[in-house]
Amino acid sequence: MTVPDKLRWTCQPFRSLPPEKAYGVLRLRAEVFVVEQTCPYLDLDGKDLLEGVWQLFAEDAAGDILACLRVLAPGLSFAEPALGRVATSLRARRSGLGRTLMRRGIEACAQRFPGLPIRIGAQAYLIPFYESLGFAVASPPYDEDGIPHVEMLRAAAPA
Repeated sequence: MTVPDKLRWTCQPFRSLPPEKAYGVLRLRAEVFVVEQTCPYLDLDGKDLLEGVWQLFAEDAAGDILACLRVLAPGLSFAEPALGRVATSLRARRSGLGRTLMRRGIEACAQRFPGLPIRIGAQAYLIPFYESLGFAVASPPYDEDGIPHVEMLRAAAPA
């Protein structure tokens, strides 16, 4: 798929999203993490509603959410600011949207938490992708919901 030229990007607290946008984000996360990866797990971990959590997503002209991630303040997932629940719809894969999403997530962290590194919990097969964005493996492999993961850290951008 070619990503539409006109994507609308939003980054705001999850709890302030209109219901149809919150539904779209949760639907995409369920499609990717639960259905596609055949991994029954509780996506609704309570963090989306916390102070210091923003939802970043891209939607097309029809309002369909094609990619999303959440930005978490230090101390909510890791000591550092974090990006998590990174998902791209199946129809938008291999279009560069996932890379753009991550770059925008990194920028959102840098704006909100200048001078701090960013930590992620990455599925192990995506290590090369995240390394290409400046992240480095920062933990031994671990199992999360039956999927191999590693923590990865991206050094803070120079001030």
